[in-house]
Amino acid sequence: MTQAPEITFAGQATIDGATLFAPLTLSLRPGQWTCLLGGSGVGKSTILRLIADLETGATFTGTILASDTKPVENRVAYMAQEDLLLPWATVAQNITLGARLRGETPDPSRLADLLTRVRLTDHATKKPAELSGGQRQRVALARTLMEDKEIILLDEPFSALDAQTRADMQDLAAELLRGKTVLLVTHDPAEAARLGHAIEVMSPRGLTACATPSASAPRNVDDRETLETQGALLKLLREQST
Repeated sequence: MTQAPEITFAGQATIDGATLFAPLTLSLRPGQWTCLLGGSGVGKSTILRLIADLETGATFTGTILASDTKPVENRVAYMAQEDLLLPWATVAQNITLGARLRGETPDPSRLADLLTRVRLTDHATKKPAELSGGQRQRVALARTLMEDKEIILLDEPFSALDAQTRADMQDLAAELLRGKTVLLVTHDPAEAARLGHAIEVMSPRGLTACATPSASAPRNVDDRETLETQGALLKLLREQST
């Protein structure tokens, strides 16, 4: 497997001349999860979309560089908060959407392996309307993994799920994305405390790095250090909102 690079995002963004976020530097550690929290409107999703080379409506001044100096944009897989499944396509067709849009033949063995790992083999020919919310999110995760990219960008991908399904999906993502460079944008301190190898809290003034628990991610929900980190993150978020 190709070694995932470190990504360094450095710069500022404006919208119609107004500052969206001031100059900042965000480093995504190679092969690890970086969790980015902050209040609504501070520019978290904009950073994620800029790295993915997606439309943002913002003017960005700065650089987005990989440690191996290769271009970033073609090495990224993006998973949004909504599953964004095509309603007329089957599970298998949704998972292989990227390859089909590029006119490529999807790898059948890779598809079969991913269907097994996300526990959807028996649902491969179903349409999204026949699936539960958790199953749909697993399809979206499998579609992201099917691209086999080194850099994974996740924009609140589990927030619409119930607590049990969310924890299950977090565990599955941590397993299947091991070794990837991951940026997770989230509003949930508990999620960041469970999954983050590095945690950054974003405010209009910039970024604040937060200590992570010593246990390996994904951490147990009742781990003492994890709960302490969750509490510290919530306190910091509340302080920044006042």
